[in-house]
Amino acid sequence: MSLSQGRPYLAIPGPSVMPEEVLRAMHRSAPNIYEGALIEMTAGLIPDLAAVARTKGHVAIYIANGHGAWEAALANTVAAGERVLVPATGRFGHGWAEVARGQGIETQMLDFGKRAPVDPDRLEAALRADTEHKIKAVLATHVDTSTSVLSDVVAIRAAMDAAGHPALLMADCIASLACDRFEMDAWGVDVMVAASQKGLMVPPGLAFVFFSDKAAEARAALPNVSRYWDWTPRATPEMFYQYFGGTAPTHHLYGLRAALDMITAEGIETIWARHDQLARAIWAACDAWGEGGPLELNISDPALRSRAVTALRIGAPHGSSLRKWVEQEAGLTLGIGLGMAEPNDPAWHGFFRIGHMGHVNAHMVMGALGVIEAGFAALDIPHGAGGLSAAARVMAGD
Repeated sequence: MSLSQGRPYLAIPGPSVMPEEVLRAMHRSAPNIYEGALIEMTAGLIPDLAAVARTKGHVAIYIANGHGAWEAALANTVAAGERVLVPATGRFGHGWAEVARGQGIETQMLDFGKRAPVDPDRLEAALRADTEHKIKAVLATHVDTSTSVLSDVVAIRAAMDAAGHPALLMADCIASLACDRFEMDAWGVDVMVAASQKGLMVPPGLAFVFFSDKAAEARAALPNVSRYWDWTPRATPEMFYQYFGGTAPTHHLYGLRAALDMITAEGIETIWARHDQLARAIWAACDAWGEGGPLELNISDPALRSRAVTALRIGAPHGSSLRKWVEQEAGLTLGIGLGMAEPNDPAWHGFFRIGHMGHVNAHMVMGALGVIEAGFAALDIPHGAGGLSAAARVMAGD
């Protein structure tokens, strides 16, 4: 008998769980898009978004997903035929490079594999080798959602400064914004991209590009920019429609307003601390389970792990069989091992991910861990004892 009846729990690394406050805010009739409350509300979103990103810079909003944010960031800063340097730590670093190549931009890759962050020394060496400064931007992924690698953006900035290189530093914070600590201005980031469906707790459909004055100067130097992707009218609109290059994503904006109110009320420092404690509880459970079985955290050093998503290795076919069991029998959806192996490779079935971003709390995480442990037992997957107890001790502050 299945025990999956009741509210399902989507514990994948985005789309994340949407709060009732966000859903209620969106469940309303369409508003006037020419004047009135919507226009006034939208202007107030900008400083609150900037506060989450910890920047005094500019904000552009797009009707898009994270891939759209990648393209927008590049469209405003790098011309076709110019070069970017991409230090990849998983599937999404390579994804941003693919978008760049699609725009006619030359990509120079530094691949750090699937289990390590960006090495600042290698990055510095690559930049020093670029004596003609052909590299216009470094596209760094703060958290790669596929591998759960957390790279040190401060160290990346320091490597660029040590090399004396003028390239823009771009950071992909699609998975990390409002989950892992991120300080755009203090860390010297020129462009940051994010999306609505993860730490911001809003359905997929909004993309955000935050940019500095230096990045704005790069935009001004380009001979032309796509009308739709141009961030200048979006960041400094004279008319309301310019925020979005056309009709506003009205109901997403209502949801975003509710989500930002929740973030402001909790406080970004508290949000970071909550994500840290919940992540450490998950890691403690996984460490205990791994002592008696094949389960292994993809990233061995806790300092190099995201607080938003945890990538796990368990060996084929256990990853796929566990995901299937917990969803069908208990209503819990776990993430696939995206990019860890090719889909036609049997090894693809040996990975899974736990998303713990945004609107999550202790009982949600403990419930998910309990279901995973039940799945181990039901499927006869070897595992160590004491996983839930280890997580509970972290929850209790031990």
